[in-house]
Amino acid sequence: MNEPSDKATVLNSWFLYMVRCKDSSLYTGITTDVERRFKEHKGGGPKSAKSLRGKGPLSLALFEKMPNQSAALKLEYKIKQLPKAIKEQLAAGDISIQQLLSKL
Repeated sequence: MNEPSDKATVLNSWFLYMVRCKDSSLYTGITTDVERRFKEHKGGGPKSAKSLRGKGPLSLALFEKMPNQSAALKLEYKIKQLPKAIKEQLAAGDISIQQLLSKL
């Protein structure tokens, strides 16, 4: 059996990401391709998140590789439940995903 290539590994990877809007709000999502997904959000088209439309300019505040889709979904949900102050700490790099998980 062949070993998976680096490209295959990247294609099968899931990422959690945070986008900052011009009003300083933070949007959290998951994807397998951060660059593509961020371009979709910035474009404001039918594939962008409705909650981000008209809130540009947008900037990518954070992205973190996750072990799998399930872990990404669970962490996305947990982050969306957090107070803004903790989300800001994550986006600023003051706390890591691992530190956050140890507190939850």
